[in-house]
Amino acid sequence: MVTMVVGSRASRLARAQVREWLAVTRQQFPQVKFKQRVILEGGDEDRETPTLAEVAKTTGGSAFSTNQEHALLEGEVDIIVHSLKDLPTSMPDGLALLRTPGRRQDVRDVLCGSTLATLPKGARVGTGAPRRIGQLLALRPDLQMVPIRGNVPPRLARLRGAEALDAVVLAAAGLNRLGLRHLISEHLPIGSFLPSPGQAALGIQVREGSEAARLLASTGNATLDAEVRAERTLLAELHGGCSVPIGAYGKAQADGTLTLSAQVSAVDGTRHVTAHGSGTVHSPEELGRRVADELLERGAEDLLSAVRPAPSSESRG
Repeated sequence: MVTMVVGSRASRLARAQVREWLAVTRQQFPQVKFKQRVILEGGDEDRETPTLAEVAKTTGGSAFSTNQEHALLEGEVDIIVHSLKDLPTSMPDGLALLRTPGRRQDVRDVLCGSTLATLPKGARVGTGAPRRIGQLLALRPDLQMVPIRGNVPPRLARLRGAEALDAVVLAAAGLNRLGLRHLISEHLPIGSFLPSPGQAALGIQVREGSEAARLLASTGNATLDAEVRAERTLLAELHGGCSVPIGAYGKAQADGTLTLSAQVSAVDGTRHVTAHGSGTVHSPEELGRRVADELLERGAEDLLSAVRPAPSSESRG
């Protein structure tokens, strides 16, 4: 029996994502024994640095993928299961991203602790994501945004104690995968809160030409893959990453039409630039580039340049 080692971050959510992927993959390949291995990333080990961009500066790569990719290149693992939104848009030499697997979880952001309408004036809301900060302040400029980082349980814990926050913003997908959807107070509407590119989808990374690459070449969801490829192409064209306030959502229709909505926000909520486009599931990259160009034509570069990290700090793409 062939054995393959599947790597991931060490968080409860990362392990749940591996279980989700393996539940299907083990049925497809009963002749393969899959073993799990956890790998600590800079963003997991450093809980003191306030932003992921600053963490990336100290690690020399992405806060949530660099160590895993190194282990994959060194042959310590054969496959990595990522949260796709955490994965840079370009691959290191020798690595490849497979077609996006399975089905996408709920792409929406959520509030835990309160709804947006019932938050009192001046309420303290926890999130470290510039995109979420800008989107929230656009609707509620009175809110006090409190930077928080960490895995899902520690973020939820900020709702308790002497310095309790009034609400925290999280991804619905993570709460659903952890069986914590009962803690959601409100699903934020996609129209006003476009998600991070790739949010709620998994990313499966392998070594080029490896046995794992050959085995898994025919797996994945072609329709979902087209949706996230459009989103990630747009992100790459705008030279964005986790610290840049870009939202994007691609959606395929039954007739093969692919739509893409995107937004770049000012972190203080005072301005945002939006663009929409449509194409086909057969050319998602072309759609992503076209919508990115439209954002730039409408002035998105001014917003991006104000917050974009130095080229060496955030990601490869």
